[in-house]
Amino acid sequence: MSTFQELGVIPEIQRAVTELGFEQPMPVQSEVIPRLLAHTRDIIALAQTGTGKTAAFGIPVIQKINVKQLTPQTLILCPTRELCLQIAGDLTDFSAYVEDIKILPVYGGSSIESQIRTLKRGVHIIVATPGRLIDLIKRKTVSLGDVHTVVLDEADEMLNMGFSEDIDEILSHLPEERSMLLFSATMPREIEKITRKYMLDPLEITIGRKNEGAENVRHLYFMVHAKDKYSALKRIVDYYPNIYGIIFCRTRKETQEIADKLMQDGYDADALHGDLSQAQRDYVMGKFRNHSLQLLVATDVAARGLDVDDVTHIINFGLPDDYELYTHRSGRTGRAGKTGTSIAIIHTKEKGKVVQIEKLINKQFEKREVPKGDVICEKQLFNFVDKIEKVKVNEAEIERLLPSIFRKLEWLEKEDVIKRMVSLEFNRLIDYYQQAEEIDEPKEGPLRQQKGAYNGKRSSDRDGSRQPEKGYARLFINLGKMDGINPATLMGFINDNVKGKVPVGRIDLLKSFSFFEVPEELAGKVVNAFRGMYIEDRKLIVRLAQDADSPVREKKKFFENDYGKKSKKKKVRY
Repeated sequence: MSTFQELGVIPEIQRAVTELGFEQPMPVQSEVIPRLLAHTRDIIALAQTGTGKTAAFGIPVIQKINVKQLTPQTLILCPTRELCLQIAGDLTDFSAYVEDIKILPVYGGSSIESQIRTLKRGVHIIVATPGRLIDLIKRKTVSLGDVHTVVLDEADEMLNMGFSEDIDEILSHLPEERSMLLFSATMPREIEKITRKYMLDPLEITIGRKNEGAENVRHLYFMVHAKDKYSALKRIVDYYPNIYGIIFCRTRKETQEIADKLMQDGYDADALHGDLSQAQRDYVMGKFRNHSLQLLVATDVAARGLDVDDVTHIINFGLPDDYELYTHRSGRTGRAGKTGTSIAIIHTKEKGKVVQIEKLINKQFEKREVPKGDVICEKQLFNFVDKIEKVKVNEAEIERLLPSIFRKLEWLEKEDVIKRMVSLEFNRLIDYYQQAEEIDEPKEGPLRQQKGAYNGKRSSDRDGSRQPEKGYARLFINLGKMDGINPATLMGFINDNVKGKVPVGRIDLLKSFSFFEVPEELAGKVVNAFRGMYIEDRKLIVRLAQDADSPVREKKKFFENDYGKKSKKKKVRY
């Protein structure tokens, strides 16, 4: 199908999307829109961020609304406040010529009383984050009895953030006879659980391959010594003069440190992470959206819901332990038909992660050398010259000033003027790279997994001696990679068994056991929740990391006490 009219979209919505610049439906829209309009009961749509998902479900849900019935008829759940506002804004744009339709974003961080008043006046579509919607349900201020369509957008992200219990609670308040659309970039095991529990023979639509990266994105990696990562980051940023990108870091502390260094070195950069207030996050994201920032340094959680179509580069200052997060990161560039580049700055022990991610996204990384100083200066210089060639001159305004300028500079030859202009712009950059030492590439050893290590982490990462992030406690659990878990399943397992949401910080997965971090005030609650629990006749052990024995003794106890000296290893299912 080549037009929205052929998909069955009504003229009012066709007019709105045309004015928004939608010329032809994107693949996910061509697949989903006609099926939702035809009242297909349950649909699983696997598609990357930036493929036009919001329009794919937004257009048909608007068209199916009975505006004369002033009750919630469609519920859209999403993981973050930012994504909630973005979806509600897009639906408002799509419905610009549909009279009397009411759309309400429901999210934390804003006045719940205002949202309650709007609900009492009546709405047709609710776009909500799970936590705030649960609050409204408990207050009995929202009725979901007339909802005929529920959409879970970025379902994998919601589960990664620990919203499994909230989703169960919300879906229990919906009518059984309702259609459900689940959008996800990846298909982890937790998504399959939801489909089995809440969907009836769902139709699966896959745009591209499952878990595959965006088609228009190139994947590069630069290998450096760990001590040279920041210097390499600066060189990469300088090599791309027109970069407009997001730099992903693993922790909030690292995110702020890298952003501070970049700002001190004169870059238009700022940080986005969970330690900022909502007002601060809104301010930073606003600057990035209007291009006042060239570089946004962010954690994965903080960047969720940030929807910008013209991001040119994604830079992974550290690769995530959960490889599916890489798919989400790289999916933030190469959107709306544009090309993008995803870059990983790694050290030798992270090469194994690159190999695993290549298998996941079904694409090869290109290995690149860190740019030399003279190459960077030349690239910057020619970019500057290109800008001079293309600059638009306001002849009328500048004409009266030219005689004075010419008199002032008449003693200089043309070559001298050019040299001074270039020096004025690039002296700092040239001086820096004249003095900077070139970055040596480390030698790659054989690609192997070190015995007893997770992705080659130092011994301080393999035992309880590593200090947790400030405000967090480090816990030991006798589950590891041999049990078939990954960071996402471990987070889901914790939140499935501990009452209330538990923010999980750093996770270090090892072969037969793991460490994870939770807020200090929740550590006792988490330990108590698993006390006395067994999995397949095996006792589960969760304790403070400093209370655990050395890795060798823990491992010995693990096999002797939990599996039996002669028993075979068992897979733990979640």
